[in-house]
Amino acid sequence: MKITLKLHANLMDRLPPGTKGHAVVLDVDDGTCVGHVLAQYDLPPQIAKLVLVNGHYIAPDARAASPLHDGDHLAVWPPIAGG
Repeated sequence: MKITLKLHANLMDRLPPGTKGHAVVLDVDDGTCVGHVLAQYDLPPQIAKLVLVNGHYIAPDARAASPLHDGDHLAVWPPIAGG
């Protein structure tokens, strides 16, 4: 199945070489969970602060058991500070 992974801010550096922009379409196995994709791109909870699937927040303790479905958009942001 295909999903879109969007990495924002400094996380974009973790996308495969040659990726244009901040998103890449991935082929993943049926039943793949959010946590598996995050681990594949070395995005532990302290780095992947905000994780959304199709605009819905996925809490850190739910990521390992949150399955992805064909066509899903997985978006990840790092901790952000500002003022």
